[in-house]
Amino acid sequence: MKRREILAAAACFVVAVAAAATTALGANVSYDHRALVIDGKRRVLISGSIHYPRSTPDMWPDLLQKSKDGGVDVIETYVFWSGHEPVQNQYNFEGRYDLVQFIKLAAKAGLYVHLRIGPYVCAEWNYGGFPLWLHFIPGIQLRTDNEPYKAEMKRFTAKIVDLMKKEKLYASQGGPIILSQIENEYGNVDSAYGPAAKTYINWAAKMAVSLNTGVPWVMCQQKDAPDPIINTCNGFYCDQFTPNSNNKPKMWTENWSGWFLSFGGAVPYRPVEDLAFAVGRFFQLGGTFQNYYMYHGGTNFGRTSGGPFISTSYDYDAPLDEYGQLRQPKWGHLKDLHKAIKLCEDALLATDPATTSLGSNVEATTYKSGSVCAAFLANTGTSDKTVTFSGNSYKLPAWSVSILPDCKTVAFNTAKINAVTVVPSFTREAIDGDSDWSWIDEPVGITKDDAFTKPGLQDQINTTSDQSDYLWYSLRYINSEDGAGSQIDVESLGHVLHTFVNGKLSGSATGNSNNAKVSEDVPVTLVAGKNTIDLLSVTVGLQNYGAFFDLKGAGITGPVVLKLKNGSAIDLSSQKWTYQVGLKGEGLGLSSGDSAQWVSQSSLPTMKPLVWYKRSFNTPGGDGPLAIDFTGMGKGEAWVNGQSIGRYWPTNIAPSSGCTDSCDYRGSYGANKCLKNCGKPSQTLYHVPRSWLKSTGNTLVLFEENGGDPTKIAFATPQVGSLCAQVSETHPSPVHKWSSDLRAQTKSGPVLSLSCPHPNQVISSIKYASYGTPQGTCGSFNNGQCHSQNTLSIVQKACIGSKNCSIKVSNSTFGEPCGLVRKSLAVEASCT
Repeated sequence: MKRREILAAAACFVVAVAAAATTALGANVSYDHRALVIDGKRRVLISGSIHYPRSTPDMWPDLLQKSKDGGVDVIETYVFWSGHEPVQNQYNFEGRYDLVQFIKLAAKAGLYVHLRIGPYVCAEWNYGGFPLWLHFIPGIQLRTDNEPYKAEMKRFTAKIVDLMKKEKLYASQGGPIILSQIENEYGNVDSAYGPAAKTYINWAAKMAVSLNTGVPWVMCQQKDAPDPIINTCNGFYCDQFTPNSNNKPKMWTENWSGWFLSFGGAVPYRPVEDLAFAVGRFFQLGGTFQNYYMYHGGTNFGRTSGGPFISTSYDYDAPLDEYGQLRQPKWGHLKDLHKAIKLCEDALLATDPATTSLGSNVEATTYKSGSVCAAFLANTGTSDKTVTFSGNSYKLPAWSVSILPDCKTVAFNTAKINAVTVVPSFTREAIDGDSDWSWIDEPVGITKDDAFTKPGLQDQINTTSDQSDYLWYSLRYINSEDGAGSQIDVESLGHVLHTFVNGKLSGSATGNSNNAKVSEDVPVTLVAGKNTIDLLSVTVGLQNYGAFFDLKGAGITGPVVLKLKNGSAIDLSSQKWTYQVGLKGEGLGLSSGDSAQWVSQSSLPTMKPLVWYKRSFNTPGGDGPLAIDFTGMGKGEAWVNGQSIGRYWPTNIAPSSGCTDSCDYRGSYGANKCLKNCGKPSQTLYHVPRSWLKSTGNTLVLFEENGGDPTKIAFATPQVGSLCAQVSETHPSPVHKWSSDLRAQTKSGPVLSLSCPHPNQVISSIKYASYGTPQGTCGSFNNGQCHSQNTLSIVQKACIGSKNCSIKVSNSTFGEPCGLVRKSLAVEASCT
């Protein structure tokens, strides 16, 4: 073991011992202009967001360990008020909302915690994380200088702080929490609240500090955050961010690792080369705390998704995917980046950055103090460059940062990936159980005893208090003649509308994530005499972002106009409407599957709206993640053993255009730059946590709103389709082999490594191997003009039968196939 490796191992041991001492004795956490300071020592910290309710407690230890293994130091999470206090003064800290257990598990994994109390969180969470009962407090105005709101905000914030103190979870008490956040991105909207915004934000800061947590507080996206609150940055890039005081460190609380998915939208993703570039630039230009939002996104179980129209999946293209598996190469490439940054830690913390231009779109930043020196070379343009720095020549790929921990030798370049690429696939399996499908029809219109009548059209949120997605609006109308030719025009604030006349569906319409409003003109057939008009209004998550988002209504606010075939028009908006909150099946508790009303006959109704379905099933074998493929169903909600896995909507199709086969990471990223899945359902697979299942005798219940065929759904389990890597002659040596000795670096050279993702797997076959100028990407490699004929046999000998293998990328391994051409090694393998 070389001296540097010994020192690195010793440093890891010291950090582990320090973490243990912190747990036992408590730590002093403060900050200066460069960094957070823990027990008198500045720290460079890599953070990752994991939201505890978006996974299950049995998943938490694995998620936290994989975060730690990926080089994460801190876990960042919001606190979800709506989950913890669903009814005023009635608290829930159980199951997925066991915040204390989540934080203790983070500490056990050797991780710090940043607790973002808010209590407004946004987070694409229903109503921004606020419990809806806040909306009904007399005189309340949310997120402004309003006494009823401030009283509730202070009460809940103090509740969480007191709980943390009781469990001794703040670093000042020996716990892992080193930061807390009050409010959230208020600076993005505060101008809409006028002068009261400034008064409110000053009050919020003072209130938070008065709770005496013993750790610093932050406000993200709040330029005027008052001392001692640290203002921080959120965004795709924060390298140009400057805190509002020379005494505060440069911190990035949300580096968006991808973007959220909406029903009806294409799937966004962010190339890891760009994500790594953003991180590299941030640390190059003085940053010392960076958080990935998200590191694990997870699942919006139940009715927790916001938006409206946020999907049930909250995968976010994060380094850990929705199911908690490594997303490669994103996880591995970032892990290497974190190692390279930590190699520079002493220099980064010893002094301020000094940046100089090396030409157009190229700059060098040096951190030098005494014997320590680290440098970052950045190419912010979209074409490759060769530059001279400190007398040496360096090739800089476009839109990349090279990290030199000794100011001489490149340990890492953000555009050159050494990590393996894993192409996942899903294996479908029929649902097997002791019984077949049974069903119950959900009746159309008013059937519950608690229905009520009011004149005029009522806002849906004010009427339902969000106790259900569904609200019936019902009206009796007396017509003088039979026949078709009439029409009902309905205007709704959203989000989905179904129109029934005399018990039959006449038409449906839906809004979208860009415009939730619904406008529907429905041809109808009326009968002579009494006619019943039933309008079913449906929400798909409540607004979670924007100024006064809490006042954003939903449901049918009118007008509702009946146009008769004789040409006359009747405005029904001010008539007496009868209202029913929720479905009859919801009131009967059908989601549990326990009712005696289920019908079991051979003639299963399919492609029919408003039907409850149930069947028993056995859990598929294995211990890996599990999903249900809802292809064949329309729209609704699903429950497994009484627990909601969320809303499903596989018939909501993404636009046919806007996607690209490959996305160029070079140049600024935005949420719509890199999209896939155009012309296909936004989401077909829905996560079923294995901890919710028994080996046999499970119950699956569906409420189908639009019409579908439950016999077509199937289980889906993720598999590793292919394992790939491509490394060129110009790649740096693997960062874990980095040495300041240039001769040792040259001797090591670039290496291609493969590793099976599961512990019991080995590399079973090599599907493709070429040393030369291979073309294409994982799954579609093909030989270029230059190709070493013995590549396949060499790779097979090195890798087959092993869990992992490493091959030096050089002519000494494969021979010289084509002279001075720059060569690379590309390999595609399978693991079994």
